[in-house]
Amino acid sequence: MDIFTIIVSLFVILFAITIHEAAHGWAAYKMGDPTAQIMGRITLNPVPHIDPIGTVLMPAILIIMGVPPFGWAKPVPVNPANLRNPKRDNMLISAAGPGANLLAALVSLIAIVFLKALNPNTRYFIRSFLMGRSGIQAGFQPLEGLAVILFYAVFLNVLLAVFNLIPIPPLDGSGIITGLLSEEASQTYEKIRPFGFIIILGLLYLGLLDLIIRPIQIVIYSIVL
Repeated sequence: MDIFTIIVSLFVILFAITIHEAAHGWAAYKMGDPTAQIMGRITLNPVPHIDPIGTVLMPAILIIMGVPPFGWAKPVPVNPANLRNPKRDNMLISAAGPGANLLAALVSLIAIVFLKALNPNTRYFIRSFLMGRSGIQAGFQPLEGLAVILFYAVFLNVLLAVFNLIPIPPLDGSGIITGLLSEEASQTYEKIRPFGFIIILGLLYLGLLDLIIRPIQIVIYSIVL
């Protein structure tokens, strides 16, 4: 993988993780809990959100392996005692992160369509870049380079959102599911939380990530290219 792709991928995944966590904090604040605001977590500055392993090491390793990167940041603290309706509000807070990533992907996709209208060659540049994996060549136009960055913004934001919606603790999907369950069912469901990370690793080992990536690639490629 060329250096341009590595830099772009790391930059985009850092941005995606940052808006994901900031959205959690913003939603919690709107629901009555100022904890994230007090701790400086409602910000697009990535520094307060960085987890050395999830935000730096994991994406870097995946990129080196040639796999689309994903990762995680430090969890945004939420105090349920401050929430007006803890069960409902926690579900909305959980959904805010993936929702922010999908919104960022949509904005990036609209920007790509706009760039293609300004410069029709942008489409062919993205296609040759992605299919050939040849990196940025001499003589490329700035708008073409921007289109590649936006493509990765679409792809990685959607990937992060979909991955986080998997209903296994501690992923956001589990918070949404808990909000939909009865109290008794929620307590039973929460019993898998101590094993959640192991389950996620097992599913990834069995190829779950590939099952998530390929449909996303097909849809986005069909729209962009």
